[in-house]
Amino acid sequence: MKHLFFLCSVLFIISCNTSSTNEMQAGQTATSQNIDMLSAWADTPKAAIEDWVKDVTDSSSKNFIPVKDRITVFDNDGTLWPEQPIPTQAIFAVDNLKALAATHPEFLKDPVLKGVINGDMGPLKKAGMAGLMKLIYASHGNQTEEQFNSSVREWIDTAKDKKFGKLYKDIVYLPMVQLLKYLRSNQFKTFIVSGGGADFMRVWAEEVYGIPPYQVIGSYGDLSFDTTGGKAVIMKTTGDIFVDDKGGKPEAIHRFIGQIPVFCGGNSDGDQAMMEYTSSSKYKTMCVLLHHTDSTREYKYDLHTISGRLQTALEEAKQKGWLVVDMQKDFKKIFSFE
Repeated sequence: MKHLFFLCSVLFIISCNTSSTNEMQAGQTATSQNIDMLSAWADTPKAAIEDWVKDVTDSSSKNFIPVKDRITVFDNDGTLWPEQPIPTQAIFAVDNLKALAATHPEFLKDPVLKGVINGDMGPLKKAGMAGLMKLIYASHGNQTEEQFNSSVREWIDTAKDKKFGKLYKDIVYLPMVQLLKYLRSNQFKTFIVSGGGADFMRVWAEEVYGIPPYQVIGSYGDLSFDTTGGKAVIMKTTGDIFVDDKGGKPEAIHRFIGQIPVFCGGNSDGDQAMMEYTSSSKYKTMCVLLHHTDSTREYKYDLHTISGRLQTALEEAKQKGWLVVDMQKDFKKIFSFE
């Protein structure tokens, strides 16, 4: 996702380092430098975002937000990259289960796992949530941190989406990547707060979004620590899973960030609580809600979907003035490869 706007961002960061102590000057410089950074956005949502940023980064404004409080949070699946026809991490889980099967003959003793390995999803669908948890535990658990990260790294560098014929890490929303860079150039910190697995996203989030691992929050399972053999090892184990979705998102923000965000990006009812939490800030806030309306360039869905249902959040967006982005109309380009 490297493009000319990244260069603009780098040039701005270099130039503002010498005057970072003056927040008013830094904010004014940022907005003047970032005129074209949101080129993939249609004029109306682009103007709304730029007006908000200009207002809250101007120290003479009553809505000024100090740099230390410029916290932004973004969902990942359906907000930064597609979640259809099924979430990308579920595809990784299936692929990784198959890759591990050669050294785990016990997988074939379980009808659900055996079916997945042999390409038969019937037993998995019949088992429902219990079957899904078996898949997650088998494909993600009982591995060291190093082993799991290596598996994710190899997969994200080679696995391709069937619809687009591109690597999954390249099928990210250009307007949202631009938005992340635009916010950072205006001294906002960008966090991912997603229902996806934190360990899965942390391997590639910095390369793809410019968000370092310590600013990636997601669902997570149990771990254990050991120093047997003189080497410090984190082991991913089976056990309780914290699901970073719906009310879990504000809880996770409290746990891992410790501040109420001032900007939130999401796309589903699962992000509604995070937007409500953001809207409770003492500062002037902005929430951006993506509505998937383009069946040609991406996918069209809201109510009838297994992932990313959008109903109550859309209703609340109208009441609270959240920015609803119609992806068909408001994204000039959805992907960089269009």
